[in-house]
Amino acid sequence: MAKAAAAAGIATGQCLCGKIRFEIDIPARWAWHDHSAASRRAHGAAYATYVGSWKKRFRITAGKTALASYEDKITKTTRSFCSHCGTPITYERPRGPHMVNIPRALFSERTGRQPLYHIAIEELQEWTYTGEPLVPLKGFPGVVWQRSKKKKRAGGEDPFELGREEM
Repeated sequence: MAKAAAAAGIATGQCLCGKIRFEIDIPARWAWHDHSAASRRAHGAAYATYVGSWKKRFRITAGKTALASYEDKITKTTRSFCSHCGTPITYERPRGPHMVNIPRALFSERTGRQPLYHIAIEELQEWTYTGEPLVPLKGFPGVVWQRSKKKKRAGGEDPFELGREEM
């Protein structure tokens, strides 16, 4: 078995309320986007982005007593979360007994890995943002939207243009 590389630094993270704080040695082992229904529901989002770390390189530095967990009996996965604010903290799978997966959004610093992989892409929802061009929404600073695609009419004419000419 190959020796683990020496840590190049530490990345820290925390839950929403700050009760639970943790750190990993970087670089992380890997990072990915998980489109599975279980991760969507656990995070209440279109998909979850995780950073994977060896368990021995992951440490809870504050709030260990606030950590609660849920074990899915069917998949045998375990998800931990803050019992105070509900923030997902870790996701563990039986296929990786020495690994722990942490939501990328909880980290304050870079983790040494970019999420290059997509898991359960076949479960990607049709409403998920996939990089379409966005434009500012007039009158709402900081809000952007995906402009609707204009459909061409059979005759090539715009019925609204006719109405304007008649006015």
